[in-house]
Parts: sequence; structure tokens; C-alpha cells
Amino acid sequence: MAISYSSDKKDLDGLGLSGFFEGWPQKPSEAVLRKSIENADYVVLAIDAEHKRLAGYITALSDKVLAAYIPFLEVEESYRHQGVGHALVEKMLAQLSHLYMIDLVCDKEVAGFYAEAGFESWHAMIKRNYANQGGPADVN
Repeated sequence: MAISYSSDKKDLDGLGLSGFFEGWPQKPSEAVLRKSIENADYVVLAIDAEHKRLAGYITALSDKVLAAYIPFLEVEESYRHQGVGHALVEKMLAQLSHLYMIDLVCDKEVAGFYAEAGFESWHAMIKRNYANQGGPADVN
């Protein structure tokens, strides 16, 4: 299966967006996922054109001067262990290479994955509003 990579948000048009947010009790809808990607400052999409599906994606929010935060790296389960996640991180880091700091917060289980990409373990504080986990119902 051939995967292509794009930073053009317009390439989301016509793609299936199911299979993400595995393990989340309140999964965001496809409309919320699409809006989240469209609103990101930087994006890399992994596209399976043959099946017209989004295989994975990574987003970053940034002040575009010094800092960026990577809130999402998601690879749909059937595309895992094929280098898609590594390629997404590599391509995003290339886009953000002009910035001083690139931060993310991840689950302990995937910390080694990010360490391989050059990230260092650090202390982070988080606040989660789990009632909002699925995103707003009225996304346009």
C-alpha cells in the first residue's frame, strides 16, 4: 500500500477519516477531526490514495516565531508499524526546524518513539476537561 504525504489541508477533501482516537471514551466525530486539522498552523497528512483514506496525520500549533506545540500524531491502526508515524514526525520537524522549541506531551507508552525522533523527556503539566473530549457537537 502506497502512502503519500502532504502539507496541503485541501488534500483532506474526499478522504475517509475514520479509525482515529483509539481508546478514547468520547471519540471526536469526523467533522471535529476535520476542523481540528484545518485549524492547525502546520499539518502533515499521510494519505492512502488507493483507498481514499487518511492513514495518519500530525498537527502543530505555533506562534511561528519561537515555539510550536504538537497536539496530535495519529496513525490509523491498519497503517501502524509501517513507518507512517516516523515519516509524519520527520516531515513535521522539517517544517518546524526554524523554531527554537517544539514541545509535545505524550503517554508514557509512546515516549520511546518520540525519543527516537530526538525529543527529550521533560516535566509537563496538563489539564483535561474530559466532558469536552469529543469536541463540540455543532462543528461547521
